Amino acid sequence: MVIAAAGSSERMAGEDKLFVELQGKPVLVHSLAAFQENNYIFEIIVVSRAEHMELICDICKHYGITKAAKVVAGGATRSASVYNGLFSVSEKAKLIAIHDGARPCIDQGTICRAIESAAVNNASAPGVPVTSTVKRVRGSVVEETVDREGLFEIQTPQVFKAELIKAALTNVMNKSIPVTDDCEAVELIGAPVFISEGSVFNIKITTREDVAIAEEILYQCTVYR
Repeated sequence: MVIAAAGSSERMAGEDKLFVELQGKPVLVHSLAAFQENNYIFEIIVVSRAEHMELICDICKHYGITKAAKVVAGGATRSASVYNGLFSVSEKAKLIAIHDGARPCIDQGTICRAIESAAVNNASAPGVPVTSTVKRVRGSVVEETVDREGLFEIQTPQVFKAELIKAALTNVMNKSIPVTDDCEAVELIGAPVFISEGSVFNIKITTREDVAIAEEILYQCTVYR
């Protein structure tokens, strides 16, 4: 599997969100630990900013992330970073999971459902239905209310047949196509992506406010485990 950890943390006021502490451990450690514990995962490739590669190697050793096989340098875009990670995965891998390092509240059920769906359907991602009213806005003025029927918020890990995601990301890279996630790359080559059950707690940390929310989620999980 590939952990995407090469982002710029632009909305974190100068902090790298992956190294902010939650319950005494860096955000990235919580993400890594979830896959370390999962029986479907045999190898973890971490894609990092070049200046953080040594630090992440040390973190993996310190926190016992023994499945971390490699830490590789990311690229100029998320797609380029994931591409680098994909081609560092063992050639024996039949499925490859891709997860945002900044989603520290990922649970085992969400991981397993995505992997099991991809094993049958070749491409799968966890998602949760959009429940809020959605409006299209231009210049602070509402243009329309979007029908939320069938709308899902897509999460990670996104899981794919290895040959499929490699072909999809190669296509995106060769044509310099901007995509918002790895599923979109697969969609662009005409392959269907199936949705598995996600979790409202599987949030992605983007701002300082998200850190406080993630702290509470992890606290509640610890209390009621």
